[in-house]
Amino acid sequence: MLVISRKDLLLFLGFAIVVLAMPIWLQPFGAAYPDLLNRFTIFAIFAVGFNILFGLTGYLSFGHAAFFGIGSYAAVWSFKLLSMDAVPAMIFAIVISGLFALAIGFVSLRRSGIYFSILTLAFAQMSYNLAYSVLTPITNGETGLQLTLADPRYLDRAFSAAPAGLPSPTLFGAPLTGYAGFYFCAGFLIIAFFIAQRITGSPFGMMLKGIKSNQTRMNYTGFNTKPYTLAAFVISGMYAGLAGALLAITDPLAGAERMQWTASGEVVLMTILGGAGTLVGPVIGAWLIKYFENIFSAINDGILMRFFAFLPDGADHVAVTIASKFVGEGWFLTLGLVFVLIVVFLPGGIMEGVRRIAALFNRSPKKPRHTPAQVQPAE
Repeated sequence: MLVISRKDLLLFLGFAIVVLAMPIWLQPFGAAYPDLLNRFTIFAIFAVGFNILFGLTGYLSFGHAAFFGIGSYAAVWSFKLLSMDAVPAMIFAIVISGLFALAIGFVSLRRSGIYFSILTLAFAQMSYNLAYSVLTPITNGETGLQLTLADPRYLDRAFSAAPAGLPSPTLFGAPLTGYAGFYFCAGFLIIAFFIAQRITGSPFGMMLKGIKSNQTRMNYTGFNTKPYTLAAFVISGMYAGLAGALLAITDPLAGAERMQWTASGEVVLMTILGGAGTLVGPVIGAWLIKYFENIFSAINDGILMRFFAFLPDGADHVAVTIASKFVGEGWFLTLGLVFVLIVVFLPGGIMEGVRRIAALFNRSPKKPRHTPAQVQPAE
């Protein structure tokens, strides 16, 4: 498990360098501020975990936002009851999310295909409604679970006096704000990627790929596939719980909206857009969608007027009128068009396009066949 090939090592090191250098190479795209960088890393973890279930095993879940929301609630409750340190919050979130995934997966995996997807969607919607209205003493309903001055925080107050205002999450006393919070989340993204990489290349990962290829044939050969699918479901749920906890660490708030079916659909889009079954694809898909959501949605007519100022009078207004339909509140239209183009021309996602381009450069010119010289008969 610990032996890593040269190719996998280079991929991991390249991925780690790209992630750690995000504040630099995202600067020209206007996406280098900490809040957006945090979301890039957090939702990339969410997508990498979802890919273990969908991309490797072939089980499409429409309810993974439930574990994402549970992770957020668990982390905030850890802040309220125990300590503002991020480590107990993450451990608590991963364990609780894993237990919920075990229970939901045990029931949902009794079916496969569309029936499995519908079951996970039903559980997610039940979780959303429980958090929104039924379990309000625990979730604080539509207002969301927030920190208050009256929170006991037993571990913190056992060693220090209560602060004057609301505290913020820390890591062994160091505040996790600004770029410190980003590098904290980036470290966990790199770890999550490494674990997913090792799972993909392990015998367990080979078994998951076999289940995706033909689960019925594997059952006929005597393999019991249920423990493997349940393990993949739990691991994927724990990834989602970790992502939810990190979101609560960077923004100490947990709301029921994080458990809606739209949030589950978003991680499906991320995985398909980047390339299901690949390691880097879901990460690229998460970054692309979050970039559209936060950058394209912020573009208004004033920005467009400055951008098209080089056009003649009248033409600039026409260009702004057309472009405004694809940005601002219309950013979903741009994302939809991108998704349609990817699905139609690159069914394997963005990573299929990358493989095609790499194949063009790696294609070596055909060498002329060597024809042996004819031997002249002796005179």
